Amino acid sequence: MARKATDCRDTPSVSGCSLYMAGEEEELVRAAVQHVVTVHEHQDSPELREEIRASLKDPLPGT
Repeated sequence: MARKATDCRDTPSVSGCSLYMAGEEEELVRAAVQHVVTVHEHQDSPELREEIRASLKDPLPGT
């Protein structure tokens, strides 16, 4: 499966988080959900998971 990435800097937040994560899509969605729930205080929901999945992009070279 192809790697995907997500970057907190793409979505401005009060915390100014700069976390960048890359991995296979399913593991990345799980990790990103855990991160946004614990750090950004969002509520886990199917809508949140779909929003995260839709925002995934190709990773930076070398990641």
